[in-house]
Amino acid sequence: MIALVDCNSFYASCELVFRPDLVGRPVVVLSNNDGCVIAANKEAKALADIPMFEPVFKIKKQLIANNVVFFSSNYTLYGEMSQRVVNILKTFSSKVEVYSIDESFIDLSTVPHEELEAFGHQIKNTIYRLTGLPVGVGIAKTKVLSKLANKMSKKIPNKNHVCVINSDDDRVKALKWSPVTGVWGIGKKHSERVIAIGVATAYDFTQLPMAWVRKEMTVVGERTWRELRGESVMEFITEPKKKKAIGTAKSFGKKLESLDIIEEACSYYVGEVAEVLRAQNSCASAIHIFLVTNFFSTKDKQYSNSITVKLAMPTNDTFILVTEAKKALHLIYKEGYKYKKVGVNLLGITPEEYVQGNLFKIPTESKKTLTKVVDELNVKFGKLKVSSALVGTRVKEWELIKEERSPRYTTQWKEILTLKDT
Repeated sequence: MIALVDCNSFYASCELVFRPDLVGRPVVVLSNNDGCVIAANKEAKALADIPMFEPVFKIKKQLIANNVVFFSSNYTLYGEMSQRVVNILKTFSSKVEVYSIDESFIDLSTVPHEELEAFGHQIKNTIYRLTGLPVGVGIAKTKVLSKLANKMSKKIPNKNHVCVINSDDDRVKALKWSPVTGVWGIGKKHSERVIAIGVATAYDFTQLPMAWVRKEMTVVGERTWRELRGESVMEFITEPKKKKAIGTAKSFGKKLESLDIIEEACSYYVGEVAEVLRAQNSCASAIHIFLVTNFFSTKDKQYSNSITVKLAMPTNDTFILVTEAKKALHLIYKEGYKYKKVGVNLLGITPEEYVQGNLFKIPTESKKTLTKVVDELNVKFGKLKVSSALVGTRVKEWELIKEERSPRYTTQWKEILTLKDT
């Protein structure tokens, strides 16, 4: 059996852990640069005039009128709280697959069937007791069915956020309960296709001939079909696969015209992706840089460009990558434009142990030692505390707008939660 543990309204719940005074009030979390609503608690979702993914400037009056509390995204906090949940799950099972920041699958094959529901409640209660985060637990024979059980745990009140599909009768009832549009793995286009031939529920979908499913929905659809029928075919991945490309792109807090400030932002982003590259013991063979203006602006001239530079030798050295990124940026930058975003992508990623030197360049241990020391210092003292001088000191001139960001309670001593005796 497999359990899917999903944190409820995760971003908003993380904020409420440290702001219990806001419990019961509508809370939303905003995207980068406080652009739009990307997460909301149940109280905020109940407000019909607060649509998700709507630009904040359009609905700010409604937010204030409805007494909604809004936070800038605080991914450092969310990532650390997510890791706490994963650490707790690993005490319940030796096999945990982190599916996303707020969802994980865990293997419960050693738990007796008659104890599954009680075990699910134990997981839920332990996570809430140790982190303050509410979760839903869905338990079933396959990943797709456990995803469905998780949805039922939240939608059906008497389930109390734990649902177990423990028999074929339970499976059939769950399939008949779920509309086909709500099945994990069946996207919008495939939903429209099966609805057009009379399929309304997940159960109806499982009654289609396998040959039709494979022909019309490829092997991905067939896997979903098999899993809904109780056949476990999706691989359980306990070790995340190494990334084949690593990148980041963030809008500036304001439009930038100066090349030197854009260089600093670009260098900072290179430092971020280089750390990820080293964490998976890989090197990049090429670097891709792109630069864009704000195409939503009707006042500014528009321009965008990108360039991919092949490196002389695969590397994960931040200083080499920053140097190459700077050269690439100079080739695509044009004066007279107001730029909104710069992006960095590392390509041609290969395992570090496969990298070979050539006649002109040989990997040196001293370089590896330097980058290792830099990474250790940054882990100890904070993100990119030690970095290339090209990052500069003018972060506030280009960084994301985050006027409503909460403190990073769990990772920064200066921002730790303080209690006052009243």
